[in-house]
Amino acid sequence: MPVPQSRGLVSRTLLRENSYRAIRDAIVDGTLAPGERLNDADLVEWLGVSRTPVREALARLEQAGLVQTKPGRSTTVSPLDVREIRSAQLVTAAMHELAVREAIPNLSAAELDAMREANKRLADALCRNDVDAAIAADDDFHGVPVAACANRAIETVLEQFTPVLRRVERLRFSSLGGRGSVAQHDRIIALCEAGDVEGATAATRANWQTLVPLLDNSLQET
Repeated sequence: MPVPQSRGLVSRTLLRENSYRAIRDAIVDGTLAPGERLNDADLVEWLGVSRTPVREALARLEQAGLVQTKPGRSTTVSPLDVREIRSAQLVTAAMHELAVREAIPNLSAAELDAMREANKRLADALCRNDVDAAIAADDDFHGVPVAACANRAIETVLEQFTPVLRRVERLRFSSLGGRGSVAQHDRIIALCEAGDVEGATAATRANWQTLVPLLDNSLQET
């Protein structure tokens, strides 16, 4: 699919970050497909920015494993690489487990309610087959303990590896199997509320393990 034809998507503030997020999201949601060549001029026109923030965004995306660059030749969207995504899944799962472990002693009633609200939105989105809304709700659910643990190192690692994994999560929430996440989230909330650190971290690990069958099946078919 070619670069979208809309113009001036990115505001004049935070050009670097917004450019990165816009291109990243287009890769994650499939607008920019694996193997597609990314032309600086097309991206500049689409985003309404200069070449500098575009090039900086592409450099960050290369570090995140979402694009591949051949100096002086071309930049393309990275293919879905099973090995890279497996690695991202292991790291991401470990970070979320650690976030839950560190957050539980400090989780407030309001934060637990925020997790419940996010899980309700996830259930509603799955019933409507709204993949984008489901991913956003899932992000918000897991984001509560990440924020509550106040560990910047965890946030930094997740920021790097989550975008690679997000391409697979779209497959999970596009299937009926994704609906099992709602019940798993309910269990995580209950264990967090009970202060069961080991139980909550194990439940979090099980939740992130639901991506493994997709790696074993769907990605091997691409």
